[in-house]
Amino acid sequence: MGVSKRFLHSVHVNQLADLAKVLSHPARISILNYIGDCDGCLCKDISEKIRLSQPTTSQHLQVIKKAGLLKSKFEGKSQYYRINVDKLSMLKDLFQEFFETTEQKCC
Repeated sequence: MGVSKRFLHSVHVNQLADLAKVLSHPARISILNYIGDCDGCLCKDISEKIRLSQPTTSQHLQVIKKAGLLKSKFEGKSQYYRINVDKLSMLKDLFQEFFETTEQKCC
């Protein structure tokens, strides 16, 4: 794939595109939905709930965490994941701005 020329686009457009990539996989959406329902979830519990192997779930968790949508903390040897509410709110605002801007231009 060629160079994306990200420099041609605004910071907001690049942020939305990066976060949309995270949401482009159904497993990641399922993971975020599940974690949103609990107060700190283990990878093992998440993988059982969404019926993926633990290594696959762990890989998806790392992608989501790298994007900033998850926070994690260790308690002993266990790592608990929870939603980063601030980043999720930012994502919501970016999508809302996108849809409002697009609707204004087309309608």
